[in-house]
Amino acid sequence: MIFNSFEFIFMFLPVVFIVYFALNKINFTLSKTWLFLASLFFYGWWNPIYLPLLLLSLTVNYIIGTNLGKMHNQKSKKILLTVGILFNISLLGYFKYHDFFVENVNAVFGTDFVILNLVLPLAISFYTFQKIPYLVDSYRGETKGYNPLNYGLFLTFFPQLIAGPIVQHNDVMVQFEDKENRKINYNNIATGLFIFGIGLFKKVGIADTFAVWANAGYSTPENLTFVDSWVTSLSYTFQLYFDFSGYSDMAIGAALLFNIVLPINFNSPYKALSIQDFWRRWHMTLSRFLTNYIYIPLGGNRKGAVRTYLNILAVFFISGIWHGAGWTFIIWGIMHGVASVINRLWNRAGFKLPKLLAWFITFQFVNVAWVFFRAPSVEVALQVLKSMVGLNGFSLPDDLQNKVFNTLNLPYYDFTIMDSFTKGALLLIIAFGIAVFAKNSIQLKDAFKPNWPTAVYLAVLVIYSVLQLQNVSEFLYFNF
Repeated sequence: MIFNSFEFIFMFLPVVFIVYFALNKINFTLSKTWLFLASLFFYGWWNPIYLPLLLLSLTVNYIIGTNLGKMHNQKSKKILLTVGILFNISLLGYFKYHDFFVENVNAVFGTDFVILNLVLPLAISFYTFQKIPYLVDSYRGETKGYNPLNYGLFLTFFPQLIAGPIVQHNDVMVQFEDKENRKINYNNIATGLFIFGIGLFKKVGIADTFAVWANAGYSTPENLTFVDSWVTSLSYTFQLYFDFSGYSDMAIGAALLFNIVLPINFNSPYKALSIQDFWRRWHMTLSRFLTNYIYIPLGGNRKGAVRTYLNILAVFFISGIWHGAGWTFIIWGIMHGVASVINRLWNRAGFKLPKLLAWFITFQFVNVAWVFFRAPSVEVALQVLKSMVGLNGFSLPDDLQNKVFNTLNLPYYDFTIMDSFTKGALLLIIAFGIAVFAKNSIQLKDAFKPNWPTAVYLAVLVIYSVLQLQNVSEFLYFNF
């Protein structure tokens, strides 16, 4: 089940909400059990075959985490923690990286090992990155002996289960126990619906529009010229942002209906003035995980400059491979790692760029790196990048040629990526303005006040979005 569907908006969410608060008046354990079972139903709706895997993983991690919290022998605790981490990484590795590894072994050594064509279990990347911190914190004595129901609800709570935000146990466990959260909170309902509506419009009103153009460009990279390639790359740059931030907004909004506050995942990343600033704003819960559970344990910046830079490269390599089993994702991660190292060296040298130039360089680097993130292969990525620097010609779309550039006498062609280049360029400019200059959805949420203008604004967004729901599309991060 996906957020941008009739089933979720008009059936699942209202029913779960009504029954949950009705049961809260009877027995809180019963209401949490209902929410846990509803979350499992939400997960299983997509593909029930992997529901047993989720439950197995949940059970094993709870047992290991509980024992880690009780043990006193440090050597035994380290062994058990290692076993738990290897268990999680092995599950993720088998389903996500087995075929990629075998394909590369076959290519390098000429072997003929069997490709299993495994289907990636939904959300396995996300819930793996929630379970490992729980084990590490249990080892450190930072968990509080949560019962199985609370632990299960922490991992499966449906708003964040599929594509984040990546929550940690201390983000939500206490909230599920708070007696005040058992009561209907009308302010949370209003705010939750507001942020959910914004997220829904981001997805179906903005991201899905750019998806058509990005898909058209990346499916025919050999036909792209200079203008086409930039339209293609920028379309994906905005599609990805509005798609993923839209999901996060909808997750935060849906959780607020149940009085649960999820962590912020985006803070206007395309306003960043450096690559470090970008990663403080983009997928913030992933950055938090990578910092706290990989970068710092590797030594962080405590072991000298060289070690610091190696740690940064390792973190971004892991970030790349976490996003997808492919060389394009690895290259994307390495690009960001190298850029982060350069950024640190630049800052240590005391250099400083004008803000506008710093923003321009950061945005263009991110846009170019997204080409590898989106392209189905390294070859396609290179084709798109070559076109972006003019190596595949400078032909102009016919409406641009006819209206503006007749005097240049350049070759022109029918613009096939979208109906009209002029229309597409205008929408790209609007999306750019929203992402770079407008208040983001979290700022709007924090300033939210229920009134008639806000109600009308939300109604327009939701009505338009609902009218587009017949064109159901997955969220991009479902693939990761």
